[in-house]
Order: sequence, then structure tokens, then C-alpha cells
Amino acid sequence: MLDPREDGTGPEVELVDVSDDGRRRETVRLKKIVRSEADWVTDLAPTEFCVTRQRATEHAFTGEYWNNHEQGLYRCACCGTALFESTEKFESGSGWPSFMAPVAEQNVETRTDLSHAMERVEVLCKKCDAHLGHVFPDGPGPGGLRYCINSAAVKFVKTGLQ
Repeated sequence: MLDPREDGTGPEVELVDVSDDGRRRETVRLKKIVRSEADWVTDLAPTEFCVTRQRATEHAFTGEYWNNHEQGLYRCACCGTALFESTEKFESGSGWPSFMAPVAEQNVETRTDLSHAMERVEVLCKKCDAHLGHVFPDGPGPGGLRYCINSAAVKFVKTGLQ
């Protein structure tokens, strides 16, 4: 996993920098991480590579974090960008970590996904374009969203968040 404040070689993006203890520090402008498939395959575990770079999906109830109840921050497995906080995680019954919202809207990107003969909304890391999962309009709370995220796409950093 790269340093989340490291500049890449792609176009500039605006992100919210979040410390490991969940505090928002500042909005920063950094260049996207753009790497070859050969570089990614060298630096990522096989499952991480398949999920984040080839847009695969873990089997339900098999990922490391689907049943994680610890307090902390979920960062991109590829570049370290802060993506989700445990305070937004909820039990969806889907078998994947599910969140009501990202830690900062600026840190994720969504795209229409027409694969598998259906229309879904794909969720990606804004800094490195890692495939994270999908967002669905069936979540709890005021936003009504469920960010359904693959465990292999994130790294959990345990904190003392309340």
C-alpha cells in the first residue's frame, strides 16, 4: 500500500486527507496513481489484484472484514486513501462490508457498471481507480445508500474512534 499523500503521474484530483485516528485534516490536490498492470500484480496479493484491478468480486461471507466490528478506518488496499469509517458500517446481511457513506465524497468515484447483464453503480478509489465494490439504493439512514465493498479492496486500520 502506498502513502496516501504520495503524488502519482496522472491528472490532479482533490481528496480529503484523513489521519489513521479518523480526523479529517485537510483537502489536498494530488496526482492520480497510474501504474501498469505488471506493477500492480507485483505489489498486490492475488485476491487484491483480481478485485481492485480486474473488477472481480469476493464470494459473500468470505472476506476478512465482512464481520469486523472493531473501530477504525478502511483505506484503499492499493494507494492508502481513506475510504470508509467503522462508524458508517452496518450489518446488511449481504456478506460484504457495507457502509452508509464514504469518509469523504471526494475520495470515491462512481461509474455505471453494465457487466453481468445488469445495471449497477461501481465504486472506485478516486486516487488510483481501484475497484472497491458497488453502491445500492437500499441502505439505512437518511441517504438510503449501501456501499457494498470487497474486503480485498481495503485495509483496516484499528483506531479508538467512538
